[in-house]
This record gives sequence, C-alpha cells and structure tokens, in this order.
Amino acid sequence: MVASLVACSTPEPEPAPEPKSTDYFGYQINNPLLTTNAAANDGVATNAQVLSGRLYPAPFVPGPSGQTIPNSDLVTTQMLPGANRQVIYTLSADAVFSDGKHVTCSDYLLAYEAGSNPELFGSHLPLMEQVEKVTCLPGAKQFTVVFKEGEGSRWRELFGPGTVLPAHAVAKKVGMDSTAFFEALQSDDPDQIRPIAEAWRNGFTLDEFDPEMQVSFGPFRIESVGDEGEVKLVSNEHYYGDQPSIETLVVWPSTADSKELVDKKALRIADGSAAEPQWLDLNAEGSPYDIETSVGELTDTLRFENAGEWADQDARQALAKCIDPNTVAGESSRVSGVDVRPVGVHVVKHNDPLARHFQDIVGPHMAVDHEGAEKARGMEIKVGYSREDERKAAMVEAMRVSCEPSGITVIDATEEGKTLDDLGKTGIGEWGEETVEDGSIDAFLGAVDPMVEYNTVDARANEMEKLREAEEKLWEELPAIPLAAQPRAFVIDRNVSNVVVYTGAAGIGWNMDRWQVANEEPASENE
Repeated sequence: MVASLVACSTPEPEPAPEPKSTDYFGYQINNPLLTTNAAANDGVATNAQVLSGRLYPAPFVPGPSGQTIPNSDLVTTQMLPGANRQVIYTLSADAVFSDGKHVTCSDYLLAYEAGSNPELFGSHLPLMEQVEKVTCLPGAKQFTVVFKEGEGSRWRELFGPGTVLPAHAVAKKVGMDSTAFFEALQSDDPDQIRPIAEAWRNGFTLDEFDPEMQVSFGPFRIESVGDEGEVKLVSNEHYYGDQPSIETLVVWPSTADSKELVDKKALRIADGSAAEPQWLDLNAEGSPYDIETSVGELTDTLRFENAGEWADQDARQALAKCIDPNTVAGESSRVSGVDVRPVGVHVVKHNDPLARHFQDIVGPHMAVDHEGAEKARGMEIKVGYSREDERKAAMVEAMRVSCEPSGITVIDATEEGKTLDDLGKTGIGEWGEETVEDGSIDAFLGAVDPMVEYNTVDARANEMEKLREAEEKLWEELPAIPLAAQPRAFVIDRNVSNVVVYTGAAGIGWNMDRWQVANEEPASENE
C-alpha cells in the first residue's frame, strides 16, 4: 500500500530558472563600468556619472535643454551675499539611503575632503579648490559651504552626480563610529585620513561589488554585478521621490557584445559615438530602433600628468604647437560619422554663445607651428584612453602624424584601457612627505565638461574679463589641451518613451527613472 502511494505521488515541480541579465531592459553606455565613484580618477576617466548619477544624485540636475534644475526632492539651497560667498544647503528630512540611513552633511563633508586632497584620495574635483570650508555638525541635515574670497560662482556645479557617497558606509568599512569618522575627516592628519581615503577610492569598484558600501540615495540601487560587468539596477524602495517607471534595468558596459544584446532583444537604449554602428542593421525586419546623432556639449581633451617630464609646461606648450586640431577633429568626424569641429577654448562649453569672444586668445594656438614645437624635439609622449576605440585611435594617430616633423613621438599606449590613475602623479607618503609615482601614460584622452574641469568664474557675459584672464592662463599653464567637440549617437527603441537626449556628463540616462516601456514582451521570448 505504501509503495502504491509513493508510485502515484506527484513529483515536485522544477524551480523556475533564474532570470538572466538579458531578460531585463538594457541600457549600454560608451565606456567600461569600473566604479560608481564619479569623483575618483578611474570614475572621471570612464564617465561614471552615466551610472552613478541615478544612485547619488546632485543638488542640481540637467534639464532637457541644458538648463540647470534644482533637485528640490533632495536639497534646497540659499546663497548669502558677501566677499566670501556662502551657500546654505538644507537636505530633505525624507532623504535616506537604501539601507535606511539618513543622508546628512557628513556625506558632503566627505566629498569636500576628497576633492580638497587629490593626492591622498586619488580624486579629481577641481572646483573644490574654490572652497574654503564646509561647516556642519555630525548627522545634521543642514550645512554651509564657504568659498574663498571672490570665488564660488560655479557653485551649482559642486557635488555633481556620483560624487557624494555614503559617509556612514565608508566609516563602517574603516571601523570608525560617526564621531571618530567626522573628527578624522577634519583633522588634516594624513595618518587619520589615509584609511578613509583608501576606502573612498577603492570601496566603490564594481569588480568587487560590496552591497553594504554601495548603498544609494537615488531612485535606483545596485542589486548585483554580472559576469560581463553589467550592473543590475532595481528600484530603491527607500527613495524619497517618485519610484522609477522601470523596476529593473541593466546597465551594460561598452565591452559587452552589442549585437548579441540586440539579438536577445535585451538592448533598448545605447549611448555611443558612431552614427552607423556596425552591430546594428536599422533595415532589418522588425527593427524597433532609431538613431539620433548630435554634436555633444563635452570636449574631447588631452589631460597631462602632474609629475614627470610632461608636467613641465614648456614641454606641453611645444606639443600643443605641433598638434593640428583640425585634423584631429576631422578624424573623429570621419570615424564617428558625426561632423564635429575643432575646439580651442577651455573655460566655457564649445557650444556656448560666449565661446566666440575668445577667438583672439584661442586662434593663435589652433595653427601648427613646427618651429615652436622644436623645444620638445626628441621627447615622446604616451597617450591613453579608457578602452580600445577606433575613433580615439584615429585621433591619436592624427597627433602622431602632425607632430612627427617636429621630432616629437606620439605613442598610443592604451592597450586594454587606461584611466587618470595611469598618469604620472604626486602623492603623500606615510610620513606626510610628497612622493612621485611614474605612470604608464603621460596624457589621457577623454571628454571634459569645462564647467567642472576648470577652476574659474561662471560662464556669464558679466564675468567676461575674468573668463578671458583664465583662458589666457590656461593656455600658458596647459594642464589640458582641448581638441574637438565630442560626437554622440544614441540608439533608441521606439517602444521606450520619455527618453530625452542629453549629451552632458550624465548622458542620455540622466532621467532613466522616468523611461517607460510599451509593448513589453515576456522574458521567456528573450532567451
């Protein structure tokens, strides 16, 4: 009888297979996904804002026409008059991280300290040089940023997307309570700050994803990181604003196979630079895609090391004289299929109407001067960029050809990819002494937002005299050479609405929590 009952029993159903990353809405970016820390050198080099802008939002966000919109769900601001500009920030009482901990002034103090100590933190936040101090109390919802005399007109660009990280998570990582952490940050003691700096620099990498560190105060949080480096985002249930329209979204790095994603119906939005990507056939039967191209508002720029032979401004000036920005821009246009122009202005965006007021300063630097470049004859410069990239390789090759007659050797040293961390740099040793670290590259080629890259006044007509002074100084010191406007091309699934093209640092995903999908197919059809 027992045997008969066993023989007739219904077998347990097989558990449903775990969904694959390709079963979800996919958004591919044009860079590797290395970190969510957009203020660290590797985050700056790979434009980490395209991901982390919706994890760690800024006090001001880009509007659809490039305007700056206050993020009042998170914070309100009040600027006070005076020789030393002051801005009071008041955080929303509802603003919390995805672990339930409150967003407080300590998070902003950490961002300030990181940006003010680039050698120790491995950070790149140039505008923090304008800040004299940040005053707040541990755990407070209000704080004040005090600027140095006459500075701070670009204050809305401070604390940009992906640069304000969870201080409480960093404190826990280094084994400090909130009081000890706060005191260490304000100590000016490298020995106390160093462990914080190391956790800040390394704790937000994606190849060693730590969910306790990477808590979010944006509309999404990271649930997991996949084998191909893809990042699975899910709704942040603790978010103080409207919940995302798409509950689960996978952000794919540039290294993922785009054609495979298309074949699996996993790619909905892609942010790239090629007007006719080889992996996409728009004429294929049933193709849901459109491509929208644009001259981006960022500037492809050559940033230099701050230690080594190319830290010498005479050498940089000589190199600038042999580079032909017209041929560099021409090669970028040829490969991308988007016609971009050469750029010579540092202090404002190339598409800003104010840019034309700098032509008398910029113009003389746009022509090739082999005689002037002779000062660097016999030198070689190794240039890198974030990943293998046909367009940037062509730009570097154009530099090589134009500088060869001057005896300057330009070498593409990218290999699998480089970041700002690969540049030669100064640092702070264990005893507080300055150290020099050789880099595997001498210059990094990447897109730059002039409004956050250069420490000067705001881009306004009434500041023109100071802007012109800053432009002249930048061409003298040459920490970076602007080359050309950045080409942008967006692949957009027509079934996705509320997609607003934006070519700034946050990319087309600046409002991805508002994207909506129609005609959604079951996940099983994507397998």
